[in-house]
Amino acid sequence: MKAVIQAGGKGTRISSITGDVIPKPMLEVSGHPILYHQIMNLKKSDIKDITIIVGHLGEVIKNYFGDGSQLGVNISYVTEDPEKPLGTAGSLYYLKDKIDDDFIFLLADVFIDIDFKKMEEFHYSKGAKVTLLTHPNAHPFDSDLVVTDGDDKVLAFDHKTNDRTKYNYHNLVNAGVMIFSRDTLDFIQEEKKYNYEKDIVVPLIEQGKVFSYKSSEYAKDMGTPERYAHVQEDFNNGIPEKRNLSKKQKCIFLDRDGTINEYVGFLRSVDQMELIPGVVDAIKKINDSDYLCIVITNQPVIARGEVSFEELEEIHKRMETLLGEGGAFINDLYFCPHHPDKGFEGEVPELKIQCECRKPSTGLIKKAAEEYNIDLDSSFMIGDSTLDMKLAENAGLTGILVRTGQGGNDCKYDVNLTYVCDDLNGAVDIILKEKGKKLKKDNYEKSKF
Repeated sequence: MKAVIQAGGKGTRISSITGDVIPKPMLEVSGHPILYHQIMNLKKSDIKDITIIVGHLGEVIKNYFGDGSQLGVNISYVTEDPEKPLGTAGSLYYLKDKIDDDFIFLLADVFIDIDFKKMEEFHYSKGAKVTLLTHPNAHPFDSDLVVTDGDDKVLAFDHKTNDRTKYNYHNLVNAGVMIFSRDTLDFIQEEKKYNYEKDIVVPLIEQGKVFSYKSSEYAKDMGTPERYAHVQEDFNNGIPEKRNLSKKQKCIFLDRDGTINEYVGFLRSVDQMELIPGVVDAIKKINDSDYLCIVITNQPVIARGEVSFEELEEIHKRMETLLGEGGAFINDLYFCPHHPDKGFEGEVPELKIQCECRKPSTGLIKKAAEEYNIDLDSSFMIGDSTLDMKLAENAGLTGILVRTGQGGNDCKYDVNLTYVCDDLNGAVDIILKEKGKKLKKDNYEKSKF
């Protein structure tokens, strides 16, 4: 598979750093331009045939990289007239006779460390014309969001200019990393300005041919001075490389009710979804670390017929919206809709079963571990019940009980040597302080329930 990097923009948002002498893709992270890091990431996935689209100050890029032979890749160039830029996709017109297969298309102001082989597998398994690498971010309120169905099919873009005060949303954004089928070049019919979202992706969304590859891997926009500084800090802490899914991941699994949101028993309404004070700060700390943040929750209200799947989705949108407003996000959420006990008015018979996904069974943990390549021995489960601690025990996780919510007073399971903290913030602080080591006995009060 080939790669095309769009590096032709002027970078007006970050011009306070670049001035008019450095093209945006040549901003350095740890002594090398962002383009260098992109090229080396592609090479790591055996993608060595690369075309770079250049425009404003393009000679700086050409002089630095040449034909790519010194980096062990083959680089060619498409040069736009800086006075007549062709938008984010117009220059693909010049590649119509040079690309005969699906190709990676990425924007040059995104710092990445991605296992492209996994993304390719997803792309072909879905029969996609376009695959967008998507993820949650810390500023969904000012980002264009991607709307998907349960099969990862993209249904629409929710643009940041929309008035979102009237509804909640899933925190899912297009990272600026895509796989295009060769057929997408048919949308570029002449030498003029094209926008890849409006002129390629949207028409294919309408055909049901665009899919969302949701990934926890590192892909961050460096287009503003603040985001550029954040990327540099992350790189110095080794986070981009650690997030690559070719490597084992560490995860902090979280219960939902009583750990993230205020405990109300069975939460049945979106209006009942309110975050516990301090939760946003705690999850932001996880986001800034090399741990993933994944929620594991039982939702028997589905099987009991008290909440529909659609209503549960609205509840989770509310949670993601509240977190996003504070600059925090979860990487994923897994829920069990089953409930074995029968006799509820309005219950859903096919969901009244014994299953492997209902906590304390480990089905959801195993699914998350497979999809995100998680090392369970280096991971944690934080929850407010003995049920959560029994799940941790069954899955080989280190469990930490918090005193919020039920505070362990459910007394459903006899759990020995549970680590206890006042709240999610305290639990996360101790995990990060230990830097992934097995927790030390003197850091916790040990209790039996």
